[in-house]
Amino acid sequence: MTLKEFNLNYKTVCNLIPENVRILDLGCGDGKLLKILKNEKNVKGLGIEINQDCVIEALQKGLSIVQGDLDKGLDEFQDKSFDFAILNKTLQSTKNPEFVIYEMLRVAKKCIVSFPNFGYWRVRFYLFLKGKMPKSKMLPYEWYNTPNVHLLTISDFFEFCKKRNIQIEKSIYLTKRKVSSGFKIKNIANLLTEEVIFVISKNK
Repeated sequence: MTLKEFNLNYKTVCNLIPENVRILDLGCGDGKLLKILKNEKNVKGLGIEINQDCVIEALQKGLSIVQGDLDKGLDEFQDKSFDFAILNKTLQSTKNPEFVIYEMLRVAKKCIVSFPNFGYWRVRFYLFLKGKMPKSKMLPYEWYNTPNVHLLTISDFFEFCKKRNIQIEKSIYLTKRKVSSGFKIKNIANLLTEEVIFVISKNK
């Protein structure tokens, strides 16, 4: 497969990563993104995943994977061990997202965080119209079996970073097949964006 054939999320994340860097992919699932980055950007990558079946599948792809729980921290890694840490569509399923982000910022020079935006207008309309927790391709679960325990919006994340002196270096907004980084008004981005990808780092 070529990069053009991958989904929009994978293509966007891949385009943010330089070649030949050290990557830590947190909550890497079956290792699909990590495999793409190795093939396309020749990264030196390590993945962490809690699900044993996904770990086995990733290992079968020839990837370096460790089974572990992100909510217990990254004590096995020294400060700035990696150029990039990636948390791709996993933040909302962590039990302690604040701690996970602090650990990412400790072990990596830059971090990429993506999540489905609960402030998207279709999600708001679904909740308003049906009076039930929204379901979509990005949020396909029922309220009682969802792994997403901390749903958030773009505005929430901007506020989170501001209060903790975390620098947002780049924000990229995804909706179906479209990518935009041109929203100047955060509330508009929060309304029109289905998924967001942030590049963050520690403020000096």
